[in-house]
Amino acid sequence: TMPENPLEHELDELKKLLLTMAGEVEKQLNSAIRAVVERNDQLAEEVIAGDAVIDRREIEVDRRVRELIVRERPMARDLRLGMTASKIAPDLERMADHAGNIARQAPVLNRVPSLKPFITLPFLANAATAMVRDALGAFVNADSRQARAVIARDDEVDGMHEQIFRELLTYMMEDAKTIPRALALLLISRSLERVADQATNIAEQVVYLVEAEDIRHRHDDGGGVA
Repeated sequence: TMPENPLEHELDELKKLLLTMAGEVEKQLNSAIRAVVERNDQLAEEVIAGDAVIDRREIEVDRRVRELIVRERPMARDLRLGMTASKIAPDLERMADHAGNIARQAPVLNRVPSLKPFITLPFLANAATAMVRDALGAFVNADSRQARAVIARDDEVDGMHEQIFRELLTYMMEDAKTIPRALALLLISRSLERVADQATNIAEQVVYLVEAEDIRHRHDDGGGVA
């Protein structure tokens, strides 16, 4: 086999790093939701402590992109790939912040009786984390169809958030004592909705990355030098 060129190698490493980061974010989100559903303060604390790791990853992605540009001087497509990677990392970092925000609500909720069984919230969490996973998959595979499918799922998450909001509003109107609990749950739902928005952002970057390239090459006649 041909030895991989240094640029290809660097870009692959960058993709791997982002996938690792996305995996960690997903784990953080899942743990944060579990901390709430299973009323587990310790798990919540672990999520909050884990945020620093993801912050470091973002810095690492940034450093690698800068070094890659200086050292390899990539041309159009590869340059855009690197720039897209550096835009995706902050979105992932913000998702980890949302996981931390969710985890911070756990101790508040765990000190009082449960308002209601958790039904929609775990569904919402699963939908949002799946969007994160698939948006990163679309980036790594340069698959704009997969990216568009992620964007289309954002409405479903918004719908679930609306449903939770209406339900909690009913509780608060019927009994003022439920307000602190309902607000905590509302913040959690809102954080998950923001995670889905960030996954949509990533998917939009991928569509641009892949299809802008296609548009530029569609006009080529396929032969010779222009």
